[in-house]
Amino acid sequence: MTVLSAADVAFYRDRGYLVVPDALSATELETLRAVTDEMLARARWMTASDDVLELDTGHKPEAPRVRRVKAAAYAHPYYRRLLSFPRILDVLTTLLGPSVRLLGGKVNIKAPRHGTPVEWHQDWAYYPHTNDDLLAIGLPLDDMGLENAPLLVVPGSHKGPIYDHTSGGFFCGGIDRVATGLDVSRAVAVTAPAGAMTVHHVRMLHGSDLNRSDKPRRVLFHELAAGDAWPLAYPGAADYARLKADMVVGEPSLTPRMVALPVRMPLPESPVEADTLYAKQDYLLNPSFARAEAAR
Repeated sequence: MTVLSAADVAFYRDRGYLVVPDALSATELETLRAVTDEMLARARWMTASDDVLELDTGHKPEAPRVRRVKAAAYAHPYYRRLLSFPRILDVLTTLLGPSVRLLGGKVNIKAPRHGTPVEWHQDWAYYPHTNDDLLAIGLPLDDMGLENAPLLVVPGSHKGPIYDHTSGGFFCGGIDRVATGLDVSRAVAVTAPAGAMTVHHVRMLHGSDLNRSDKPRRVLFHELAAGDAWPLAYPGAADYARLKADMVVGEPSLTPRMVALPVRMPLPESPVEADTLYAKQDYLLNPSFARAEAAR
């Protein structure tokens, strides 16, 4: 099976992102939705975030709001199993090579008339490696259109600099456009129907706004790396057993492929107890997107 054409691969290499239609069958999509509904149902009995569900602002057990299922591949086996589906696996091996390793994943949820924005950032700022054959795939559970806060990307930015993701003296996982002079005027919205798949390069500038529509926007994201890309900056980087267990296909290489690339280490660590992307980005002094309260 060959899912991507030569033109698709060239587009990804040049622009840094891609939309792959019909990544999931109707049955697979319905199973993904059912699994996610099952996960989110737990929020009705929760008053605080836990290791699996991150609650959104304004959450009440009688009116639950969840903005993320954390560590999705470990939260439910179906999330991990999706990576072995032939169409998805073919895309991964075409873009990353015969050995592919799972880095992490989550289900990001933007509730209607709410949904926390994600500030402009580059995934590379969180987890630099010895080479940049890394990417994230997104599997929308709902149609992701212009109205319900789609992924925003700056085409070609994966070939550019790595921006400062600190604010107030700490790594906050977001870019202060005022301090850095970041220009996102060329940004485009990545729209995709439910069951399709988005792909974006690890160095791609991207973010997403509030969901101001009446439609939900739920996306399962997985981050992946080539087997010869070794991590530089997160706990367990030298844990070979963990690296091996996280292989989607193939084996991790004991000879890391070294490429001269711009790298900024994700330090100093922020003093946030709930150390999630959203909590980190709350430290950003000049956010690009309005907060949830403005959309009510």
